[in-house]
Amino acid sequence: MKALRFHGNKDLRLDDIPIPEVKKGYVKVKPAWAGICGTDLHEYLIGPMLIPTTAHKITGEKVPVGIGHEMSGLVEEVGDGVEHYKVGDRVVLEPIIYDGTCGACQAGSFNSCYSNGFIGISGFGGAFSEHIVVEENYLNHLPDNVSMRTGALVEPLAVAMRAIANGNVQASDTVLILGGGPIGLAITLCLRSIGVKNIILSEMAAKRKTLALEMGASHVLDPSKDDVVARTLELCEGAGGVDVAFECAGVQPAVDVAFRTVRARGTIVGVSVWEGPASLDINKLVFRERRYVGTAAPEHKDFEAVLKALKEERLKPDGLVTKTVGIHEIEQEGYKSLIEDKANHAKVLVEVGGG
Repeated sequence: MKALRFHGNKDLRLDDIPIPEVKKGYVKVKPAWAGICGTDLHEYLIGPMLIPTTAHKITGEKVPVGIGHEMSGLVEEVGDGVEHYKVGDRVVLEPIIYDGTCGACQAGSFNSCYSNGFIGISGFGGAFSEHIVVEENYLNHLPDNVSMRTGALVEPLAVAMRAIANGNVQASDTVLILGGGPIGLAITLCLRSIGVKNIILSEMAAKRKTLALEMGASHVLDPSKDDVVARTLELCEGAGGVDVAFECAGVQPAVDVAFRTVRARGTIVGVSVWEGPASLDINKLVFRERRYVGTAAPEHKDFEAVLKALKEERLKPDGLVTKTVGIHEIEQEGYKSLIEDKANHAKVLVEVGGG
């Protein structure tokens, strides 16, 4: 079968590899649609970072590995003992890999496992392939009223839901999102789906500013033109700042703005993946009792929340998709569009098998 695999920095290859066997408890899925994630781009540009160069503690795999972890697909075959899936089921991938034995897992924090990884990054195949075989616990049913194309957005939306949960956002909160890329826009959508009305988003790119308004942002500020701190505090109407700020840009100025715009005892949520260390003004946490919390991999309940919101049509994310490409053009038309023309794109989806 054809499978796109990561061999090294800026080295993606569409390889011919054997179709993986279906074992007891495993499910064979034909990927339909798959999204290109910001993590995929980081790995391509400066990696390998998360992609293992020595045997991964759980998967035992190392480069080259199959890539792609935001996926919808169709069940093709089920192994003995599979209880919840049958041939023909429409599914989405829940890609977080955990060992189940470390301190984090024993405490129930499987998404923060000390040996964790991701299908499509750490091994066990990838979504940019003709077939993938996974244990059934890595799958979720896609609601009947949700298209396969939309299903490929479930994983990044679950990342957004996890960030919101970690920020303990309430419907009455005023929220600032720093960065209008795919995750910043996904957070906007998910905030709207839980009833948050006062959403301020900071972004420079014209296309992404337009998308932010379409996704439900109340106010869109341009840091190249606006004094984001002053305007945000003004929009908080005397509250002293926003209740929660989401840092989704991965640049120092965004962190600095977050620390200056969150009210006393408010929360800053670090969402972006950084390519290097950041500087934090700890005194701005200490003297105002603010919280800074990180977030990354979603939990199972975050996938459930997204699928429920999609089924109930409280969440309509199709506007996130700015381009679709085929499996043979992922690098040239997918990766490079997001790298060289990111101002005009949010989410690029790969039509692997369609449907």
